[in-house]
Amino acid sequence: MNPFDIAAILITVAAVAGYVNHRLLKMPATSGTLVVALVSSLVVVGSEAVIPGFRDSVAGFLGLIDFNETLMHGLLCFLLFAGSLHVDLAGLIKNKWTIGLLSTVGVLLSTAVIGGLTWGMFGLLGAEVPFIVCLILGSIVSPTDPIAVMGLLKELKAPANLEAQIAGESLFNDGISVVVFFALISVAGLSSEAALVEETAHAAGLAMFFVREVGGGVVLGLGLGFVGYRALLSLDDHSLELLITLALAMFLYAVSFWIGVSGPIAVVVAGLLIGNPGRTFAMSARTREHVEAFWNMIDEILNAVLFLLIGLEFLAIPDLSAVIVAGLLSVPIALAARMVSVALPVAAMSVRGRFMRGIIPILTWSGLRGGISVALVLSLPRFPAKDLLLACTYAIVVFSILVQGLTVRRVLVHYRVGEASPH
Repeated sequence: MNPFDIAAILITVAAVAGYVNHRLLKMPATSGTLVVALVSSLVVVGSEAVIPGFRDSVAGFLGLIDFNETLMHGLLCFLLFAGSLHVDLAGLIKNKWTIGLLSTVGVLLSTAVIGGLTWGMFGLLGAEVPFIVCLILGSIVSPTDPIAVMGLLKELKAPANLEAQIAGESLFNDGISVVVFFALISVAGLSSEAALVEETAHAAGLAMFFVREVGGGVVLGLGLGFVGYRALLSLDDHSLELLITLALAMFLYAVSFWIGVSGPIAVVVAGLLIGNPGRTFAMSARTREHVEAFWNMIDEILNAVLFLLIGLEFLAIPDLSAVIVAGLLSVPIALAARMVSVALPVAAMSVRGRFMRGIIPILTWSGLRGGISVALVLSLPRFPAKDLLLACTYAIVVFSILVQGLTVRRVLVHYRVGEASPH
């Protein structure tokens, strides 16, 4: 089976999932697609009784996909660029200190808390998992996905500051989490890049790795993003302008790997540039409409495919009973870590000004996990503890989208987020 066959199967199943949700379930796109993916996964399990060896065939199909190359060196750039196009730069700048603390200190706190608690949890379950691997799990499930929440915030006419904080934090914690993830897998010896493993072998090298990755990513994103902006400014052809945004995301991500800086950070910065001054000054109304529709479609397709893949990968685990308990216990751990990673930065920032009522529970419950977490865990090479990490990530993503995502409205209404709240 060639790459085109694999892509055709995944896109077709994702399209069917979207159709079923639109016609029958009528849930938010992300939640509905995940429900259909869950049902599809259960069908795979049930098919084993009718078609012996079918589950092995699914495992064989997944074995044909190079997740690391496909996700970390490819599809991740589309997810991040699509997300960054819709973030309001003015709101981000206004809330820069809060967003900066949540997306840096918050990510590191979340990674450490999840790492420590899951290490203890695995020990109680009799699973000997190295602490560094538990930290890797922390970096995988720390990034948040605001798509489902942002639509609801707009519907409730939530304060602009809250929208900016949630969207801005998610945008940058995605990029920071990927940098932390790369550093941790290199320290753990799970990276295939020998130079990276050698560079992060000591504290000074690790610090320089972060500085180069983040700083270099910002500079590269600003540089090539400005080139893309100038190109858009000189044109009035929506098809060509759409092609330029696509080329910018792909070329920028490729260049970042060639020169050794953070592709996710670079793509996020360029996306902000194109999505704000680019959208305002360099695009006609028709171009804006086409660009937004295209990147929304890309985002929805990739999330649908990733949810299907992690469901199938989870069910391809030989002994599910050995990992299900760990997966279930990881959900409250992730929630506790999210609360700590929000509460401490908010407490520190409270010295500078007041936050709206209920900001900690709101940010905690609205911190949904999505496609980025799925992409990171799927990109890991096969090693003894991978099944545990898959189970934990799967449980956390499913809970956050189906439980948090479908009940976050109640939390927002409880704290009077909307027209009745102060702006």
